Amino acid sequence: MPRTALRICPLCEATCGLTLTIEGTRVTGARGDREDVFSNGFICPKGASFGAVDGDPDRLRTPLVRRDGELREATWTEAFDAVAAGVRGIVERHGPDSVGIVLGNPNVHTVAGGLYPQLLVGALGTRSVFTASTVDQMPKHVSSGLLFGDANAIPVPDLDHTDHLLLIGANPLESNGSLCTAPDFPGKLKALRARGGTLTVIDPRRTRTAKLADRHIAVRPGTDALLLAAMAQVLFEEDLVDPGHLAPHIEGLDELRAELGDFTPDAVAHATDVDAGTIRVLARELAAARTAAVYGRIGSCTVPHGTLASWLVDVLNILTGNLDRPGGALFPQAATDRTPRPAGPGRGFALGRWHSRVSQHPEAKGELPLSALAEEIDTATAEGAPIRALIAIATNPVLSAPDGDRLDKALDSLDFMVSVDPYLNETARHADVVLPPPPPSQSPHHDFAFNTLAVRNQVRYCRPAVPLEPGRMAETEILARLVLAAGGRHGAEPSAVDDMVIGQTLGKAVGDPHSPVHGRDPQELAALLTGDTGPERRLDLMLRLGPYGDGFGARPDGLTLEQLLAHPHGIDLGPLQPRLPQPLKTRSGKVELLPRPIADDLPRLRAALDASPAALVLVGRRHLRSNNSWMHNVPALTGGTNRCTLHIHPEDARRLGVRDGADVRVRGAGGEVVTPAEVTDGVRPGVVSLPHGWGHDRPGTRLSHAATAPGVNVNQLLDGSLLDPLSGNAVLNGIPVDVSAEVTAEVTAEVTAEPTATP
Repeated sequence: MPRTALRICPLCEATCGLTLTIEGTRVTGARGDREDVFSNGFICPKGASFGAVDGDPDRLRTPLVRRDGELREATWTEAFDAVAAGVRGIVERHGPDSVGIVLGNPNVHTVAGGLYPQLLVGALGTRSVFTASTVDQMPKHVSSGLLFGDANAIPVPDLDHTDHLLLIGANPLESNGSLCTAPDFPGKLKALRARGGTLTVIDPRRTRTAKLADRHIAVRPGTDALLLAAMAQVLFEEDLVDPGHLAPHIEGLDELRAELGDFTPDAVAHATDVDAGTIRVLARELAAARTAAVYGRIGSCTVPHGTLASWLVDVLNILTGNLDRPGGALFPQAATDRTPRPAGPGRGFALGRWHSRVSQHPEAKGELPLSALAEEIDTATAEGAPIRALIAIATNPVLSAPDGDRLDKALDSLDFMVSVDPYLNETARHADVVLPPPPPSQSPHHDFAFNTLAVRNQVRYCRPAVPLEPGRMAETEILARLVLAAGGRHGAEPSAVDDMVIGQTLGKAVGDPHSPVHGRDPQELAALLTGDTGPERRLDLMLRLGPYGDGFGARPDGLTLEQLLAHPHGIDLGPLQPRLPQPLKTRSGKVELLPRPIADDLPRLRAALDASPAALVLVGRRHLRSNNSWMHNVPALTGGTNRCTLHIHPEDARRLGVRDGADVRVRGAGGEVVTPAEVTDGVRPGVVSLPHGWGHDRPGTRLSHAATAPGVNVNQLLDGSLLDPLSGNAVLNGIPVDVSAEVTAEVTAEVTAEPTATP
């Protein structure tokens, strides 16, 4: 008989609750969980396809180890023996920095990815760390670090209560939101409109979100920071600045006014293609709204001034008094956050504590730019050994990083590579050992990262919906064993990793006078932890010490794992609340409006006022039924509008002789691709758009459905040289390209044929 089980969807940042239908051990259906405290039954096409994603026959079921040049099935013991020998040998010969770690986006969607990667970095002692953040969101982390002293203190729009929402570079009707965890983002925008609120979308494409808006501003790609700076300048010029309750918590207001004086609406109008009058209206409406929030995402991050744009998003919220107030942008408080400490000065946030070996890119948040990975492998310098071994976890940088062809060759030159991935994809095919985690139905779920970005405070946890299949290994155990093997402790019990973390955490907590367990015995506390596994005991620990926790009995009504398990649809912890100054960790203890790295980068933005725009530039786009390169192997999530085509405006198509549906050649600094054109007025003139995550045409993969319609790799048009200097984020949008019609045999025949005689 079919049964049902609850599951939190791990397929995007919305984290919707699902009710799965299970027959035997197979997921045969998925619908929204109407009792889920956060998503209330909402579901998107990805969640509805959970069973197809979970049961994809191309998922690897056993480890692979390279023998005689070929990847062959192996036992888990053989696989980890090979990992230990391969990784430790490189460390001993060349030092820890010769082993690189690459972490992909799916890591933040799993319990294992939330608990173990930083332990792996620590076990190796390497500084060669790369993640998907530097092709996505690192500018927001850097701007938050500089403003608030904490790179993870990211305010999110209070979608359920705001009167005025300005979105820049965001398309949540397709992406379901990003750095803003909100089930049914489309419904929340429609509710905003229904209650009389205003939605403004700034985007070079007329996206589904833009079509819903009261006003759509088709800005020139890459000029987001100029537009936002001009809006801030108007607030100063017209005496509309009113930080209100924030005034005691900010510093640098007068200095900021002086620095933004050059960015008048008239000065930026030509560069942005937004007339000065419209810019003034945008600023005035923002200031006049009873409550308002500015929210920027990937389109405003993956540009030459991504950190400045991210900074200015929060500057506008601060200048209008909308930061940290209901209806504005607030700091979430997750159940697994650290115990809140009294407000006061902190250690601050530093950039460039070390640099990449080849191009001397500064570190940001402990990471180096993913764009630099290829050169760190294939280029020798006097500064140290190149990366000779790589551990790649849930990542496919051959498709997600600039210049995939170069990285493809670089990976092939490594001495050793480990991939933790359920698929043999374009990156994993280079590995010497592939360690496949089980499908999501066989794994527990808690959103460590996304709850820190949620538009409502809540906590949910689900145990595996399906027992672990024989021969499989839990992803948490895979990563724990990887930590042990990489750190020279191969053969130890994986539970030793969790026990070590619990012991260290409790040891610090009992010595902290602000902790609810100050002065107690850490061994006694450890014995009180519940949970069937090491990861569950760690979750219980984090909940008990967190802001809502029971403090190991200090707060009898507080949160524990047992309480959470008793509420399978989750526990609602209430709407977001003002929290300043507690989240601030700057050295001043205040919001530092004009940090020195930001001030030093503003001359580069001023220079952009006079830059000559390219005739044709490229931007990316997202699909509702996709998430980067993850889901192109699932038939239910491909086809329809989820296609790899070049969107081009009719005016540009006529000028270039491009026909709808015909192939076009697109050339960039990193290479060229040939792809079908889709003529549409959904992009503004001078802009073309290709989706991200395609290009499934390389040999040696096992992605049978994706290979039937591989698409092209948009990042092959990039050479990796364009970065936002503060964050190291790749510049993916506003890239100059050339587009030309492909001359097919049919077209050639039409052109060369003799004209027909007229009777």
